[in-house]
Amino acid sequence: DDPCPKCQGQGRIQEHKTLSVKVPPGVDSGDRIRLAGEGEAGESGGPPGDLYVQVAVKPHSIFSREDNHLFCEVPISFVIAALGGELEVPTLDGKVMLKIPAGTQTGRLFRMRGKGVKPVRGGPVGDLMCRVLVETPVKLTGEQEELLQRFDETMKRGGAKHSPHSTSWVDGVKKFFENMGF
Repeated sequence: DDPCPKCQGQGRIQEHKTLSVKVPPGVDSGDRIRLAGEGEAGESGGPPGDLYVQVAVKPHSIFSREDNHLFCEVPISFVIAALGGELEVPTLDGKVMLKIPAGTQTGRLFRMRGKGVKPVRGGPVGDLMCRVLVETPVKLTGEQEELLQRFDETMKRGGAKHSPHSTSWVDGVKKFFENMGF
């Protein structure tokens, strides 16, 4: 007997086809999605196997992910940092308001509970962690420079109560040099 010209007597042929894959919310890089019956054909007329799709999540322009927690950096003006205020922050479900208390320093982390990623297999939703970055203004007008210089003079008169970090840093540097014998 001559074998079948299409399958060479194997009982199966190779073909390429395009499949749609439903990606559930919350999947992460390294997760696998099973497509039942879409794998290789079984031998001698047996049932086909399953196809497993390995997930690789592209980096996002705003969020980074760690487990089910999301992280983002939120730029704020030095006025909002000093006086406090509210600003819109993006989440996976839309925008929410983030309250910034007066005196917020750059790098401070704000936790927004339940605004992270919903796990695929159930469990608690992750948090969104917003790190604020206080932006220093650039390309100031003459009037703005003058206002800031006057503001700086009032700050110098207030000392440590207005700038606790810089005052303690300067004191630390002085102490270091004193201990070195300078």
